[in-house]
Amino acid sequence: MQNNDNRDIVVAALKHAAPYIRMYKHKTFVIKAGGEIFATRESTRELLEQIAILHQVGVRIVLVHGGGPQSTELAKSLGVTTQFIEGRRVTDEQSLDIAAMVLNGQINTRILAACRDIDLPAVGISGVDAGLIKAHKRPPVNVAGHDAGPVDYGFVGDIDSVAGDVLRTQLDSGLMPVVSPLSADASGTLLNINADTVAAALAAELGAEKLVLVTGAPGILADREDPGSLISYIDLGGLQELRAAGSLAAGMLPKATAIESALNGGVGRVHVISFKLSDSLLLEVFTNEGNGTLVVQNIDTLSPEEQAQGTNP
Repeated sequence: MQNNDNRDIVVAALKHAAPYIRMYKHKTFVIKAGGEIFATRESTRELLEQIAILHQVGVRIVLVHGGGPQSTELAKSLGVTTQFIEGRRVTDEQSLDIAAMVLNGQINTRILAACRDIDLPAVGISGVDAGLIKAHKRPPVNVAGHDAGPVDYGFVGDIDSVAGDVLRTQLDSGLMPVVSPLSADASGTLLNINADTVAAALAAELGAEKLVLVTGAPGILADREDPGSLISYIDLGGLQELRAAGSLAAGMLPKATAIESALNGGVGRVHVISFKLSDSLLLEVFTNEGNGTLVVQNIDTLSPEEQAQGTNP
């Protein structure tokens, strides 16, 4: 009897997933994963196994990774002070060297090694390679909430353009690009770019069906101090209201900007999910219920089934 029960569960799951598989086959997803996900072998493997399933059912995946916690840890061990202003890292020359070591040398390579173990065909690339991301050094800028004058973020880049064909060539060959967010200016000076910003730019350039931001937070919260205030779905107007009200935690501010950029660039759906929930990526893609926050250009574009899953504040 138990075997029949298991069989019925498997068959029901396959039937439930089939419409989503048909919907997303040959579509492009850009997935951005924060550095904390790659802090352990177990969390790295769990995420990549979910991505491998998407790849196997025909979804074209671009994985963009961060490396903030690892960069901070290495900087601390080397006696280098790390500074953040409104959720964004200030990158001096020493910090830039550390970012290059961590992003290109440590995390990217470890992801590729884990992909090999699960037979997920992946290729590592950074914004420097083949001119994937052309950028310039960010000039000093005025930052809301910072009263000490314009902020010089150091060797931090702002994106000028993205060479989407570099990634399309890899995707057309059945590969998954694993992108480090380092880039360079026209003279070859390395620049560190926020990984959320890179993911949003790539998603817009590739006409991605979805941008998925995988983080440690459960999603976007109505009250930054209350983990139980998870917002199931929201549109750009609601996101702007949260920012104006000061409801977004510092680390969520760059993500909010990236979300707006992606949606305004033509990406249909942006999802913010937590890697701490088992199988969160598969749940978000293959079920209406999802588990994090879905962000769209306008709430009116959501289906009744999607709107039934939560209440927009």
